Amino acid sequence: MSEDGTPLAGQARLEAVVEGRVQGVGYRVFVLRKARDLGLVGWVANEPDGSVRCLAEGPRPALEDLLAALREGPRGAGVRGVHETWASPTGGFSRFDVRSGWHSGD
Repeated sequence: MSEDGTPLAGQARLEAVVEGRVQGVGYRVFVLRKARDLGLVGWVANEPDGSVRCLAEGPRPALEDLLAALREGPRGAGVRGVHETWASPTGGFSRFDVRSGWHSGD
């Protein structure tokens, strides 16, 4: 976000829920490394239902690259589906992290 609170041009927010065999296979670390390599900010976390939730902000092309990686996953994962939601960024993150345990959201 800019100083006046308007979204920066070309910036977006991606929230994705990944279903399948995505817990216990290094999926969150895979997402962490990819997101940081792409210069994105946000988080990734396991969900109680066995899915993984990812919230990322940054340039739309980098988010598209992350989304493609989410659909593939690391070796050992079995991605069944990815549900994505796009929005304007909030600018509330300074880096990309793994959230441990189940969280209350953003």
